This record gives sequence, C-alpha cells and structure tokens, in this order.
Amino acid sequence: MAAEAQFARMNGLGNMILVVDMRGRADAVTPAAAIALNADPATRFDQIMAIHDPKVEGTDAFIDILNCDGTKAQACGNGTRCVVQALAAETGRKAFTFQTVAGILNAIEHADGTISVDMGKPVFAWDRIPLAEEFFDTSRIELQIGPIDAPILHSPAAMSMGNPHAVFWVDRDPMSFDLDRFGPLLENHPMFPEKANITLAQVTSPSSMTTRTWERGAGLTLACGSAACAAGVSGARTGRTDRKVAITVASSPNRGTLTIEWREDDHVVMTGPAEWEWSGTLDPSTGAFRRDETGAAAL
Repeated sequence: MAAEAQFARMNGLGNMILVVDMRGRADAVTPAAAIALNADPATRFDQIMAIHDPKVEGTDAFIDILNCDGTKAQACGNGTRCVVQALAAETGRKAFTFQTVAGILNAIEHADGTISVDMGKPVFAWDRIPLAEEFFDTSRIELQIGPIDAPILHSPAAMSMGNPHAVFWVDRDPMSFDLDRFGPLLENHPMFPEKANITLAQVTSPSSMTTRTWERGAGLTLACGSAACAAGVSGARTGRTDRKVAITVASSPNRGTLTIEWREDDHVVMTGPAEWEWSGTLDPSTGAFRRDETGAAAL
C-alpha cells in the first residue's frame, strides 16, 4: 500500500469515528476511500475526521469531515471530541482550536477525561438553515409524517448547528418509533434543500431529555453530537427545558449522556466522553487499510 496515513478507530457515545492524520500531506481522504472503509465491518463508521495542517493562523488544524456515503459534513461534535482526545494523547496539551467548514471550534479536555467543544452559535433564519419555504418562526415549522388528522410526527423545530437539523418532540421513548422508516423520507424531504439531520426528542424534565437521530449522509446513528446540541437549544428555545440539559442518547450502547449548555453569549457547548478503540494505517485514495499490531493508543 502506498501513501499510508495513520488513523485511529474511536467512538463518541458509540458514534463510530475514524480519525485520520493527514498533516504534512497535500492529498485528502477521497469519497471512494470513505465508501470502501465503511463497507468493511472492521472500519464501518459514521464520520471520518481527517486532520489537516492549519489553514488559518491561530488554529491547530483544519478538520475535513466525511460521512459514510462519501459526502462532506460540516460539523460533527462527537467526532471533534475524538480528535481532541487523540491530539491530547499525542501532545500532552488540553486545549485546541480547529477550523471546519462550519467555522472555528474551540475544545478542551478536562481532568476527568470528558471533553467540551464550543459548537458555536445556533442559526434560526429559515434561509440559512436552509429551508425551502419562508418561516418567520422556525421553532415550529409545518411538516408532518402520517395521517393529516393523526400525524405520527409533526411540527419540528428547525435550526442549523453548522448543518441543518429538524427536532421532532415525542411523548415516549424515541426508540419506540420506526425512525429507520421515517428517517430517509424526512432527511430528503423537499423542505430541506441540503437535506437534514432528523432527531426525535422526549423531554423528561426541565434539565433532561432523551434523543435519537437519523443522521444526514449516515442514516441511523448510535449518537450525533450536533443533533444533541440542536435538541438542547430547541428545548430551551421553545420553553420546554432550561438552557443547560443532560441529554441521554437512547441509541448509544449504554444510553450515554451529553451535557448541552446554550450559554448567555449564544454559544452552544457540548461536553461528553470519547473512547479510543484501535489504530492502523490506510491509503486515503482507496481506503485499503491495515491494523497496527501494537495496542498503543496513538495516531
């Protein structure tokens, strides 16, 4: 295999992440490589986080994000935590600043191993989410699935966290819904010209909720950090919750928890864990890979 790059298989609350070290290189992980890697059970993933040399002064790296279908993603909160853990282990540093397509992200690893990522400011304007129709109030848009007189899902809150989101409020465990059936329809609904992440959210108290997400470009996912941010913000925006909530991710293997805080300065901060699984090398043009024989946690 030529032109190998180091990578680590990691997860954020079960969200399957490949962190690929592309620093010092002029090439990129190709869509074909992403599709090939996702096709192998050993490297199946939700997002690839490719670490490139910084493009902007004052940042530590540019992060190129790919979905498992080879398309580009603007944001991935769970993946960003994985990048922080990998770089913290490599450098001994705790604080990092990254550039992504969605903007600049600041992140810090805490003493207990959890990682906080400043996901930036939410966007509510209909044409910047974007939506295909104008809505003065995007906290409740006209969209439903099911019979018109008894819809299964309806009236989601729409917003962008660097990528478009629709949050549907439900009154029971989100795992009890056929999201694998509704998800593709809603992701590709004409209302969302750039598609959308679809989240079901059950509010369990003013400071807690449970969520499940169909992720744009990835499908049913065990966790989605930006969707948790969207749910937390939407809960506060609609008066359902406080501005700081503990979000139980229903589809996470351990129903793990993310803390989402929509601060008074309008920034959304997500705090949660990341976990290293194993490392190896791959060809970023084809996706051919091999696993390291050692058990060392490193890029």
